[in-house]
Amino acid sequence: MYAKLIFKNAKCSVKDYLIYIVTMTICVTLFYSFLSISSRYYQPDIGSEYDFTLLSDGMKIAICLITLCLLFLIRFVNNYMLRHRQKEFALQAIMGMEQKTIAGLFFAETFIMGMISIVLGIFLGAFCSQFITAMLLTSYGKDYALTWMLFPDTAMLTVGFFTLSFLVVGVFNTRTIWKTQIIDMLSADRENDPELKKSCWIAVASVLFEIFIVWASVAGISKAVFYYDSRFALPVKIMFWGNIFVPAATLLWSLWRLIAKRKAVFYTSLPVLLGFSVLNAFMAASVPLFTNKYYLSWGTGTINQYMMFILIDLLFFICALVYLTGNFIIAWKEKSPEHRYNGENLFFFGQIISKLNTTSKTMTLICITLVLAIFLFIAAPILTGWASGYLDVRSMYDVQVFSRYNNVYEEKYLPNDDYGIITDFLTGHRIETAYDCTFHLYLPEKADFGNRVKYDFPVAAVSLSDYNTIREMLGYGPVSLLENEFTTHWKSIATEEEKDSFLAEHTSIITDAGELALAGHSYYEETIGETAYNSYTDVIYIFPDSVCEKLLPVMQNRYIITAETISYPYALELEEHFTAEYPEQTDNGVSFGIRLSTLQINSTKAGNFVLQASMLYGAIVLMVICLTVLSLQQLLDAGQYKYRFSVLRKLGVEEQHIAKLILKQLGVWFGLPVIVAIVVAAVIIVYFIHAISTEISAYIGLGTLILQIGATVGILAILLVCYFISTWILFKSSIRNTN
Repeated sequence: MYAKLIFKNAKCSVKDYLIYIVTMTICVTLFYSFLSISSRYYQPDIGSEYDFTLLSDGMKIAICLITLCLLFLIRFVNNYMLRHRQKEFALQAIMGMEQKTIAGLFFAETFIMGMISIVLGIFLGAFCSQFITAMLLTSYGKDYALTWMLFPDTAMLTVGFFTLSFLVVGVFNTRTIWKTQIIDMLSADRENDPELKKSCWIAVASVLFEIFIVWASVAGISKAVFYYDSRFALPVKIMFWGNIFVPAATLLWSLWRLIAKRKAVFYTSLPVLLGFSVLNAFMAASVPLFTNKYYLSWGTGTINQYMMFILIDLLFFICALVYLTGNFIIAWKEKSPEHRYNGENLFFFGQIISKLNTTSKTMTLICITLVLAIFLFIAAPILTGWASGYLDVRSMYDVQVFSRYNNVYEEKYLPNDDYGIITDFLTGHRIETAYDCTFHLYLPEKADFGNRVKYDFPVAAVSLSDYNTIREMLGYGPVSLLENEFTTHWKSIATEEEKDSFLAEHTSIITDAGELALAGHSYYEETIGETAYNSYTDVIYIFPDSVCEKLLPVMQNRYIITAETISYPYALELEEHFTAEYPEQTDNGVSFGIRLSTLQINSTKAGNFVLQASMLYGAIVLMVICLTVLSLQQLLDAGQYKYRFSVLRKLGVEEQHIAKLILKQLGVWFGLPVIVAIVVAAVIIVYFIHAISTEISAYIGLGTLILQIGATVGILAILLVCYFISTWILFKSSIRNTN
């Protein structure tokens, strides 16, 4: 009998669960699709130079952790369903059914809906996993052929993960039903939300913001005490003093308002705090930007601290803006009779204000989550494109051996080795070489050997013959110099301003072999790898061979390009073999390193794919959660609106006007958090892109970035429109034909 009742209730509640089922099906589909590549039955043909273990293990951990966010969605939907069905539960209890039995029936009903979602999700995931496989093989430069396969271990993990989630949430639901009084169930659908003025969450947020302001003020003062210099440029001075006076002004103004004891002191001060949060965010944002531009000496701890300050300022800005928007709607209604009594606006204002308190808190949380989702969408292609572009620079040679003298303080310990262990290994494993170049890097003046100041290391030099050999290895043309000339070679991340400034100051240089003049072709910028430069420098000198013979060699590198790609096992063995003979730092202070393109490409591509897939998956999950909450919040309250809209019909309001009212109402609930999130996310993304503009220009390209952002915006817009239209249609259906 209970089984029939469960299935009957589930059938009758399908419409209420529709968006929940669709949402959970999407989440299960994504979970299975992304996780399928971690299956032990999944064996893509990516070549012997790649190891798939790192990627599959990373994907499994990342996807499972992100999917834990869905517990919130499952719990949220069940809470709404509990409230929606409480009157039905009360009637069942009055008829003699035990609340324990009622709770069990509801749990079984929600569990059935979850199982339907799991089955549908796995079925759809088997098809969608082909797109993930295509994305994977494309990132590895391999061809893709359509194949369909259901992976048993991934399917079992999917079923187990979501089943456990449903069980955990079901336990909480059962406990809630047990503890709820029948009288409370009967009156649940007639309860109103608390009045707006009784809500204290924004007051708590403001107090926490004031505490943060104290911290920001102290941090600004301490940075000025330890790092301020009157010789700094004007923008840097403004940055220092701004990060002291703006937080201090915020705090002093708040204290003055508190001492004044005016009426409604908190609510009238909130707009000013909103403005101060913008100023504080602006001043905090200047710290990371000016650090690299003006070569400020504080460490990454300071950068991370001010990045956190920016985050806190923006969080408070969102909270205050959403709350003040609600107050603006109330004020507009009270002070504008011509709008309040125009058409059906009085009814519209009543609809909005009746749920304003709960909705303001919910929309604030949704807005913050949407900002995170949008940022993940945009940042994913930027970060992976940056890493991929940087990989091309790091892995230009099949084998790179390099040394550093940073901790060497006696010339006799400087490296002078041809790294014959590499030759023996390649010969023993029958790996042929196409190009092989062992070369020194020199100091123009021997006196610079003792200069170890960070960001002020001397620029190293390479001989013309070795430089031309490297260019030949990479397919570039040769360079020629006169005996008394030199030229330069720059990293791709160096800006034109840096090049022009350096070359203007170095039209000639003094070396231990005499003075050299800058050649007519003053610089080259083809990519030659990042180990060809001295520490903390973006440029190297190219000197004639006769000059380099008289200079002090401080580093020795070896670059090899093999005839065929080194397999992953051989590359791993060579790395272990080399590091055993040449440690990362010897007792004499010499640092050695080896980079093999096989290992670099393998780890970077695997890491890039895990990062991109995780960020995209996380963004989709967060956005689906937000839109589902917005949608269900309206659909599950539609039952309370049936009577209200039926009164409108009896008063003669046409269905067309009612449809417009619904559209306006949904426009507020969807539009406010989405618009605020887009504005805040746009500011964050512009700041983020500006902060790494050099890397974007060097490794990604502006055109590629614009295409990626455009595709992301299109996906977000489609997802939003689908949820909005679906909610609008279902809402109209819920209130139709009620007398």
